[in-house]
Amino acid sequence: MIKVGDALPDVTVREYSEVEGEGCSIGPNPVKIAQVAAGKTIALFGLPGAFTPTCSAKHVPGYVEKADEFRKAGVDEIWCISVNDAYVMGAWARDQKTGDKVRMLGDGNADFARAVGLTLDRTSAGMGTRSARYSMLVKDGKVAVLNIEAPGKFEVSDAETLLAQARARN
Repeated sequence: MIKVGDALPDVTVREYSEVEGEGCSIGPNPVKIAQVAAGKTIALFGLPGAFTPTCSAKHVPGYVEKADEFRKAGVDEIWCISVNDAYVMGAWARDQKTGDKVRMLGDGNADFARAVGLTLDRTSAGMGTRSARYSMLVKDGKVAVLNIEAPGKFEVSDAETLLAQARARN
């Protein structure tokens, strides 16, 4: 399992783009995690799935609401990673009105979740392998803070907690 001080894995996830720009075409585009994280401070959070109750009602909205405060605390980008395809993450981004506040990254094959050792077995609920719920502050590609939730909990990966940790490290 990933820990504080470790580098993010060199895996590729996908991001759905609604508008062409900066060399990105419309549709799912590859995002090479290690490369894109280099030189940036990122508030990254992972969750079990798009459109699920806690994720849609609390987790994502908290980060959208606090996006400006994260920027003031020295965070360059906020990333949400979930084991869903880029099309689902794009639809969820529209639903959650993430705009330019939170990048919604699809880890369709759970490559990132497996690489960081934060998978969740939800086969009994018909969901297969999912991401555990967590948050991390990443500085120049390395984990500076890591908050992992116990199964079924939402207590330490919320936006308020990570924001306070980002402010303390700024």
